[in-house]
Amino acid sequence: MDKQTTIVAIMYDFDKTLSTTDMQNYSFIPNLGLTPEEFWGATSKFTEKEGVERILSYMYMMVKMAREKKIKLSKEYLRSCGANIEFFKGVETWFKRINDYGKKKGVKVEHYLVSSGTKEIIEGCSIYNEFTQAYGCEFYYDENGDPVWPKLAINYTQKTQFFFRIAKGVVDVTNDNAVNEKSSSLRIPYRNIVYLGDGMTDIACMTLVKRNGGRSIAIYPENQSHKVIQIYRDGRCNFMCKADYSEGGDLDKVIKTIIDLTSLQEAMDRTEKSLAEK
Repeated sequence: MDKQTTIVAIMYDFDKTLSTTDMQNYSFIPNLGLTPEEFWGATSKFTEKEGVERILSYMYMMVKMAREKKIKLSKEYLRSCGANIEFFKGVETWFKRINDYGKKKGVKVEHYLVSSGTKEIIEGCSIYNEFTQAYGCEFYYDENGDPVWPKLAINYTQKTQFFFRIAKGVVDVTNDNAVNEKSSSLRIPYRNIVYLGDGMTDIACMTLVKRNGGRSIAIYPENQSHKVIQIYRDGRCNFMCKADYSEGGDLDKVIKTIIDLTSLQEAMDRTEKSLAEK
């Protein structure tokens, strides 16, 4: 890639940021014969009783309950559970539209998913291929295709590592040394990173991105701004926008303005550097 290429990286949470509810609620939980309230309630009870971290708890309960219902929890099965995921208005046309706008401004837009949800389910949804890289909780499978251990678990604080991975271009989660090493240059400057999330579990990432010069956007369902207003008032994010990804909507305008500003700032920096070298 040309060193002069300007990149804007947009990091997304998934559940209730892009999708209208938790990804397991569409197919996986109904296939168990349960309601979301029953599944998540049982997961919370397990967490409280056994002291297991919440993300690990839900992964364990997925395996346990599927086994009890004699459902083979293969990668293929979980991917099939992603087919019915519903997204907020405009999401499925969002990526191409924003990419095309970036190109007109001389900016390459890259989309990164950082979710505490189940990656295998995400892999089966209609927007999976829109992401440059997608991170989520994964299972390790044995030779029979059965999940036997968490391969990757991402809670709200572990999400923050991906800000640095994306900035440095270290996308392989097994490469911890490279992401921790001090670097004299970044593939994507911190200021060119945007984070979209919907609530309390996104605060650590929102705050990190904002403090390092990037922009954080709190997403809320229509007529439910109360869910994120305190995050905004506390200075944890730069913007709060309704979960409407349609062209001409507030979120569309904010992202396009960020692309405009990034293009101008990068051009200014190159001009300043060129004049200094004369």
